[in-house]
Amino acid sequence: MRSFHHAEFPADRLRAERVESVSVCVPAREEAATIAGVVGPLMALREAGVVDQVVVLDDDSHDGTGEIAADLGAEVVRPAALLPGFGPVLGKGDAMWRALTVLTGDLVCFVDADSEDFGAHFATGLLGPLICVPGVSFVKGFYRRPFKSGVDEIAPTGGGRVTELTARPLLAAFYPELAQVRQPLAGEFAARRELLERMAFCTGYAVEMGLLLDVYAASGAGIEALAQVDLDVRQNRHQSIDDLAPMAAAVLAAVTSRLRREGRLAAGDAGEPPELLERPPLAELRALRARR
Repeated sequence: MRSFHHAEFPADRLRAERVESVSVCVPAREEAATIAGVVGPLMALREAGVVDQVVVLDDDSHDGTGEIAADLGAEVVRPAALLPGFGPVLGKGDAMWRALTVLTGDLVCFVDADSEDFGAHFATGLLGPLICVPGVSFVKGFYRRPFKSGVDEIAPTGGGRVTELTARPLLAAFYPELAQVRQPLAGEFAARRELLERMAFCTGYAVEMGLLLDVYAASGAGIEALAQVDLDVRQNRHQSIDDLAPMAAAVLAAVTSRLRREGRLAAGDAGEPPELLERPPLAELRALRARR
């Protein structure tokens, strides 16, 4: 798997070399404290001609997240208004799947809304390999994650507990070729639109692990079609162990469901997994509707 540093892909290089349209999407819910710091740099990239579209996917925030993003010039979309025939929005993965219906770019980049130290390099770093490196179709971000335990108490590492205690050990055990992925659960990733439209999307917390495994399985080029980019540091708020437990369970469900699909795990071998609902690939949905 090829690894890069974001500094290899400055904005001027991307503007000069890109030939495809680019959309950046920010899934958000109750992120008034950080959304301006995320949207501002992205809007500057749009004004500079590096990206074409900035969409904030505001999941019915009540704290003014959507209004702040709109005031900065971003398109603000409610995921519940997209593909309403599929019922209520079931978490982050479902919202991201629905967002593909309004993202217009040939290249699509997702970044989280709760980063406290966001910079334009998050987007340019993720998009860089897609624009500048032949053969790359999917890019994950990675970073050092300080652990903030109080207002002034910050350890240099220790964030990303579900990643280190659940996601990476599962990859090492069952998908060793993906063990080199530093942040398999990173919400910061970019991909070619046609690839994302061929993928099912797990709803909720399982979306990043599900996409990583499915993209790898679907890629004819194998691990060389995937890349990861060092984004330096990402600081976000940390959740309690009680809040992290459902996330870990969802990650486990994403892995066990794929092991069953591959015939490497029989039904019942791992007990009853948490319920895992997946939305169908949009390309299949579009083809089905065209035949009707």
